Amino acid sequence: MASTTALNSGCNVGGAVVNRNPLFLRPPSSTLVKQSRRRSPKLRFTVRASETHADGPTKKLGLSDAECEAAVVAGTVPEAPPIPSKPAAPSGSPMVPSLPLSRRPRRNRKSPALRAAFQETTLSPANFVYPLFIHEGEDDTPIGAMPGCYRLGWRHGLLEEVSKARDVGVNSIVLFPKVPDALKSPTGDEAYNENGLVPRAIRLLKDKYPDLVIYTDVALDPYSSDGHDGIVREDGVIMNDETVHQLCKQAIAQAGAGADVVSPSDMMDGRVGAIRAALDSEGFQHVSIMSYTAKYASSFYGPFRDALDSNPRFGDKKTYQMNPANYREALIETSEDEAEGADILLVKPGLPYLDIIRLLRDNSSLPIAAYQVSGEYSMIKAGGVLKMIDEERVMLESLMCLRRAGADIILTYFALQAARCLCDEKR
Repeated sequence: MASTTALNSGCNVGGAVVNRNPLFLRPPSSTLVKQSRRRSPKLRFTVRASETHADGPTKKLGLSDAECEAAVVAGTVPEAPPIPSKPAAPSGSPMVPSLPLSRRPRRNRKSPALRAAFQETTLSPANFVYPLFIHEGEDDTPIGAMPGCYRLGWRHGLLEEVSKARDVGVNSIVLFPKVPDALKSPTGDEAYNENGLVPRAIRLLKDKYPDLVIYTDVALDPYSSDGHDGIVREDGVIMNDETVHQLCKQAIAQAGAGADVVSPSDMMDGRVGAIRAALDSEGFQHVSIMSYTAKYASSFYGPFRDALDSNPRFGDKKTYQMNPANYREALIETSEDEAEGADILLVKPGLPYLDIIRLLRDNSSLPIAAYQVSGEYSMIKAGGVLKMIDEERVMLESLMCLRRAGADIILTYFALQAARCLCDEKR
């Protein structure tokens, strides 16, 4: 009697109810008529999880697992949706035998879910360090060569921009000052003024956002009347050791104001070790050093120098920045910076130097940073304005490429825009 009850009762399969008696597997005749108008006569009645009735979704009948299994054992097996038909090739496609391939990499790329599951590199707002230009004025001044970027008033615009960045998960910034010409000198003494623009901005930011990670630039070019990263001798030679002495004082002033990471970008020999020793001697053992390890004498820096009005008054920077043609030389700089106590190694520029990023990644266990410089930023912006490229997609792809090459963090002017895009994708 129990078996008879099981056979004549319904069972829920995938959310739909079917009858256990083969005589009741066929739907009412009115339903068959409707189906015959929509489907090929060869298709049999099937059970679908999405089916609903007039009174709402199909409800379970409360059968036990044993009753459902008994019905199946007795041969009363409701059908699932039919096997999908093979999609037809377009007319004129050649008829060819299947290639004898044991491995087809496209299988792991055939759906969004699979592509996401096997994605090797990720991009997050936490990977970004946002470069911000500051000046003494109250208003935010647009930078013509860098659409969307401004010289921010340090008391107002800077705080507002940092707040926007934090709202989308960017909690690391690096400051670059536009210093008044009257404060510039051949020796760049304003660089270590404890009440200068950068130390004041750091103190203001730390007062407002104590957990904000602040990187600083350690170099003399914004403060030099000659526009070079170091002190210039009368014959045009950049003085190395004397410059390093000034950089140490600059790093101490920044650390004293609350900087988390000082970043020597000057490319003087021995400056990382000297700065580390200077910081430690003043009790700043907790302050990190991000060294511009492989900074090339690149033509991609133009918009940045316009933003800070820090173009060299004469000559170029090829005697201290690296030759763009050189690869192995980056290993020398890496070895020296590691030995001298650097905490992070940076490559600049970014996208044109992916091979150097990978070189450092493969030869150092330290975190690697990449700087997507002003020229890279402005080219993408210009291409977007001219409708030559999809700005947003190219922006995100370029950042992903820097991560794929081995960069743990990226200094990018796209930080806010890219973070907003990533947050929208998650929603």
